[in-house]
Amino acid sequence: MLSEENARLRNQLNESFIDTVTHKLTMADNVLKDSSGRIRKYSFLSAHVIGNTITLQNNFLTIEKGSLQGVKKGMAVTSPNGIVGVVVETGQNISRIMSLLHRNSKVSAMLKKDGVAGSLEWDGEDPGYLVLRNIPKSSVIKPGDTVLTSNYSANFPPGLPIGTVSKISSDAESNFFTLRVKTAVNFYSIQYVYLIENVFYQEQLNLEQSTPNKQ
Repeated sequence: MLSEENARLRNQLNESFIDTVTHKLTMADNVLKDSSGRIRKYSFLSAHVIGNTITLQNNFLTIEKGSLQGVKKGMAVTSPNGIVGVVVETGQNISRIMSLLHRNSKVSAMLKKDGVAGSLEWDGEDPGYLVLRNIPKSSVIKPGDTVLTSNYSANFPPGLPIGTVSKISSDAESNFFTLRVKTAVNFYSIQYVYLIENVFYQEQLNLEQSTPNKQ
């Protein structure tokens, strides 16, 4: 199957690894083994979409893969065109994805041109558009500018396509722009997705949510 072959190839990309001089671990596809001193950070699985809503305030996708096939809660989900959502529930062979078209969905996103990051969410209106908030007015933005996932996400690798800026709104009482973003993904026609696991997801989450010890 083409989607499975693409997932295998993505598993071999340099971007899926981090270099280290203190470890001797890498992964061939999803299997750890001694190798050239790299540690895999991201691993990929492909999955068939068997359910998808787009007309609700809180939309989900259902995929035909579960915990027995390696799916885990918190995995990022993307399509060949752009990001789709995050895994929120797993059965043994079926999993549920919180779509970007969900009022509780929040993704750290950045402008490709300068790396400035903000918070991406959905306003519950048009399934073809998202809202990117908290972009400082010092940024020079034009319609058509590309929006990508940022470096600040525990789920998504940086640099994945999200969409393009279609409208720029400025509040006189704020120091930030609000951007309307046309999605790279057509949520009406998703058939296959890729699930991305950040191997360090839980470690990062635990540290970010912990209370530092006072010295």
